[in-house]
Amino acid sequence: MKTLVLGSTSPFRKTILEKLKLPFHCAKPNVDETEKNNECPQALVERLAIEKAKAVRDEYPNALIIGSDQVAVCEGEILGKPHNFDNAVIQLSKFSGKSITFYTGLCVYDSKKEKAVSLVEPFTVHFNQLSQDDIASYLNAEQPYNCAGSFKSEGLGICLFSKLEGDDPNTLIGLPLIKLIELLKQQGINVLAEQNKHAI
Repeated sequence: MKTLVLGSTSPFRKTILEKLKLPFHCAKPNVDETEKNNECPQALVERLAIEKAKAVRDEYPNALIIGSDQVAVCEGEILGKPHNFDNAVIQLSKFSGKSITFYTGLCVYDSKKEKAVSLVEPFTVHFNQLSQDDIASYLNAEQPYNCAGSFKSEGLGICLFSKLEGDDPNTLIGLPLIKLIELLKQQGINVLAEQNKHAI
């Protein structure tokens, strides 16, 4: 099997990829994540996923490199990380009774052939009506100030939602595994067939 590389230092993406029980390396991509003029969220995350995968090709000239990027969008506005309690209150107050769509760009890049396959996977979160007490209690308990949208869906954030809508819950955390398995298969890696070769 070709060397597999995750072009990300996200502990969440690393944990998700470990579910496939394949050996892989992690590499830090240095990429400017600024959006371009009039770039829609889907185009932004697909471009950045490809750029992140290509950013570590010099380090791994004969590998399959996985790149991924994610944004959250509410009413057409891209949401950043809140960084503090006050900003998080503003974000969550805005989401009360509304829906947010996460767009996750995914790329598998063959650094030897210089060939990239990529896609964008959506996932929608529907919020309950949230009181200011709900919001404050949640933020004080989990302090999700480094998470776009001010919540951790894999933690207590689940209490904020009325419904989750998407093909793969891993997408919400940052790496759409179902689609990744398909892309790896296109590149000659059958995840289940590889299990016989790699006892981890």
